Amino acid sequence: QVQLVESGGGLVQAGESLRLSCAVSGSKLRIGVGTWYRQAPGKQRDLVASITLGGNTNYANSVKGRFTLSRGNAENTITLQMNNLKPEDTAVYYCNADVDDCSGFTCSSYGNYWGRGTQVTVSS
Repeated sequence: QVQLVESGGGLVQAGESLRLSCAVSGSKLRIGVGTWYRQAPGKQRDLVASITLGGNTNYANSVKGRFTLSRGNAENTITLQMNNLKPEDTAVYYCNADVDDCSGFTCSSYGNYWGRGTQVTVSS
């Protein structure tokens, strides 16, 4: 069973940093397009950052210049480096990924999956 396993959330003070990781479980699986979303209490789930298989990134305006999304060399992990965190960054962060099965001669789409979410709390 495919799972996206998130790690790295926590409680920090404003101005500090956190690093969130999302890894796909399972042999010969890779993350194609990987995306982080966040949802604050009472609000909709919003896109934070996304990265393509080729490494092209896209960021929400509210995090540009502070957050950096990258891929691991094994292509089964994406990492969101969050610097200069602000109280308004407080939310549950969810990983979403298009997962590819690379067990064959070529890789093929395996499906789209969500992680369970990890809490990020930034105190002022």
